[in-house]
Amino acid sequence: MLDVRRMQVLRAVVASGSVTAAARNLGYTPSAVSQQMAVLEKEAGIGLLERTGRGVRPTEAGRLLTEYAAVIGRHVAEAETALAELRAGRTGRVVVRYFATAGAAMVAPAVAALRREQPGVQVDLRLSDGEEALLEVKERRADVALLVRPPDAVPVDGIRFVHLADDRYLAVLPRGHRLAAKQALDLTDLADEPWVGSDQPGPCLDPVLDACASAGFSPDFVVESGDYATAQGFVAAGLGVSLIPELGLGNRHPHVLVREVRNPEPVRVIYAAVREPLPLRPALHRLLDALRSAPFDEPSAEPGPRG
Repeated sequence: MLDVRRMQVLRAVVASGSVTAAARNLGYTPSAVSQQMAVLEKEAGIGLLERTGRGVRPTEAGRLLTEYAAVIGRHVAEAETALAELRAGRTGRVVVRYFATAGAAMVAPAVAALRREQPGVQVDLRLSDGEEALLEVKERRADVALLVRPPDAVPVDGIRFVHLADDRYLAVLPRGHRLAAKQALDLTDLADEPWVGSDQPGPCLDPVLDACASAGFSPDFVVESGDYATAQGFVAAGLGVSLIPELGLGNRHPHVLVREVRNPEPVRVIYAAVREPLPLRPALHRLLDALRSAPFDEPSAEPGPRG
C-alpha cells in the first residue's frame, strides 16, 4: 500500500526539481528524502524519478502519483480545517428532543441564540415525551432531551441531568370567580373548588398533587383535559379551576384570570438529560448555556382583579 506521507515527499521533490531542494524545504536531510523515495518506488513497483543533470524529474508514474498526492494534500487540509471548526463549536450537529410547553418558551430562543452565534451548527429538533426522549439519549440517538423530573428522582446510569429551570404553577380561574379579587391565593383557597385537570398522571401532575397533600387536601377533579389549552377552555366555561405551569400559559385564554399560588407553591423542575460523561462538544455546551438562559415571559400572573 502506498504511504501518503511519502507521496507528499514525492510531491515536494517534483515541485522543487531536486532531492536537495526538497530536503531543504521539508527540513530533512537529502539522504532521508532519497530513502523515502526508494521505499515509495518499491511500494509503487515502478520508477517514479529519473535524474536530469543535477536534479530529477518525474516519470509518467511519478507525475501520476504527484497529481494524486496534490489531491490528497488538499483533502487533508480540508479535513484539518473541518476538525478545527468542529472543535471550536462553529460546525456540527446537535440532536434535541423536547416536550411541548418547553418548545416556544425555552427551545426556540435557545436555538435562535445558538444560530446567531454559530450559524454553521445544525440543530435537529423533534417533539418527544420524557421516557422516549431519555431512551434516545441513552441509545445515542439524541444528544440532549428536555424533560420534567423530580429533584430527588433515582439516578439513571450513564445520564447527567442538567438543571434548566423551575416552572411554577399558577392558578387559573374563570372571570368573575369569587377569588378574583385576591392578589395571590393560598393553595387551601382552592380546596373546595371543582378542579379541571391539565396533566396526565406523571412528573407534571405529581408536583400539584404533592402540594395539595402538603396543604391538607386532595383536589376534586371534575374534568380531565390532558393539555393546557383545553384546560383553559374548560375553566373559562366555568367548569372549575386549574393549576397550570407558567410555560403552559403562553397562549392565555381571554376569559380566564391567572393568580399566583403560595403555601405551598407547586413547581415542576425542568432538566436537560445528556450522556455522562458530558461529551466535549462546544456546540452542545453552548446550547445548554442558551437553554439555561432562555427567558420566561414573566410575570404570567395578573397583578390584580380584572372583570
